[in-house]
Amino acid sequence: MGVAHGWWTEAVIYQIYPRSFADSDGDGIGDLPGITARLGHLAELGVDAVWLSPFYPSPQADAGYDVADYRDVDPLFGSLADADALIAEARAKGLKVIVDLVPNHTSSAHRWFRAAVTAAPGSPERARYVFRDGLGPDGATPPNDWQSVFGGPAWTRLVEPDGRPGQWYLHLFDTAQPDLNWDNPEIRAEFLDVLRFWLDRGVDGFRVDVAHGLIKQADLANWEEPQEILSGNEADKPRPPMWDQDGVHEIYRDWRQVLDSYDGARILVAEAWVEPAERIARYVRPDEMHQAFNFEYLLAAWTAPAQYAVITRSLEATDAVGAPTTWVLSNHDVIRHASRMGLSAQGGRPNGIGIGDPQPDAALGLRRARAATLLMLALPGSAYLFQGEELGLPEHTTLPDEARQDPTWERSGHTQRGRDGCRVPIPWEADAPSYGFGPTDASWLPQPPLWAEYALDRQQGVAGSTYETYRTALRLRREHGLGRGTLEWLSSGDETLIFRNAGLTVLTNFGTAAVPPPAGELLHSSAPLDADGRVPTDVTVWVRHS
Repeated sequence: MGVAHGWWTEAVIYQIYPRSFADSDGDGIGDLPGITARLGHLAELGVDAVWLSPFYPSPQADAGYDVADYRDVDPLFGSLADADALIAEARAKGLKVIVDLVPNHTSSAHRWFRAAVTAAPGSPERARYVFRDGLGPDGATPPNDWQSVFGGPAWTRLVEPDGRPGQWYLHLFDTAQPDLNWDNPEIRAEFLDVLRFWLDRGVDGFRVDVAHGLIKQADLANWEEPQEILSGNEADKPRPPMWDQDGVHEIYRDWRQVLDSYDGARILVAEAWVEPAERIARYVRPDEMHQAFNFEYLLAAWTAPAQYAVITRSLEATDAVGAPTTWVLSNHDVIRHASRMGLSAQGGRPNGIGIGDPQPDAALGLRRARAATLLMLALPGSAYLFQGEELGLPEHTTLPDEARQDPTWERSGHTQRGRDGCRVPIPWEADAPSYGFGPTDASWLPQPPLWAEYALDRQQGVAGSTYETYRTALRLRREHGLGRGTLEWLSSGDETLIFRNAGLTVLTNFGTAAVPPPAGELLHSSAPLDADGRVPTDVTVWVRHS
């Protein structure tokens, strides 16, 4: 099946984590006006669209992924007028805007959940969520053995209005994030209306949080495997009862009809931690979503065989349903790839790095990250960048534990440090307060002193800097149409990968010895060639055919 065509099939989309991008008012938390003021950077960088992590009203129990109102902006980040101004300015700069949607759960502060807490068991208010009686003669045992992704049980027991211990509610994430009951038609109608609210304001699409989690197995069967976000989705295991149930696809077919009723190409993007590739491809069938993050690619080891296998498998799976492959190396939930790739154990997904943990090799990690990025940006399909990776930002791996705010840290009993290290506010100006993040030194997470060397103003116009490496790659990707090209493997050995796409030959050297570059004109390289003109280890080159 041929791949569908549209702006999203070859776009490079830049993820903005609003509280850490740019702070306009000096309170230490990034905001929408701050983003608007910095959109020129993204236009200059050469991306096609921005994706904004949640900015909705929220108690911030999980950094905004606990939404109290889906139709407004939290005062921390600004106002609806600020959102409108951001969308308008992005459009003026040729950038599309994708917003986050969090449909698996609401905040416990949402008016629906507040009503459910005060309502009776079996009431319509409780039917919006997953409430169950407990087990045992006094109902003191949770309804099943499910565990929260953040650690601890996935069930919390209410105290009923009369003071007695009552029913339990399901929360696959934090206790402040009760799961919605998507078998309830009222929930489905509500989110169709939320889609229209933001589409009417001009957004170009939605990234859908936990897209694989909305439907639960009807019997809520016990699941004895470790409750991790990818647990049990491997090809040789049964699907867990809380993830990737077939019923989610009906929801997205309904959503797609809403988006298709609007002018312009509005898109849906699935955050679905699903394996194998054939299962994730189901989310991007022609009448469902447009893109799905390729987490199997993100998790793949930095070896030629592992990269060849995941790239080939990904392209075959999405081509079978006529969809583009969507590549990603970093986001707000994983260790930045400039640090992850400097760890001694390749592949996998450590849940945070902190003081006392094995530390990554910073130079090796950045070298591999640049090579991986040039490899990724040369592949056909769409790609996502996480804010700051164009600066080569590493994880903040020595963040003081007392400064951590990710609920994973507390709920895991201080065994999993969580995601704060990739969420530290980014540096714009080396010598400014908070490295230019805002007008004061305030920063909601502490920034490390080494941020100065990564600041944008230290890299602009500097040949070979990570920023200029990204900017050149994005320009060449657009000029040569790499996103809409076709991959042809030339070599897939143990030490190098070589392929052609849209008139370019791309080589990545994973081996220990330098290798000759492909014949032709060298257009770009993730690091300098050696004195003999050979490609060193952990380097990717783009060559125009001779």
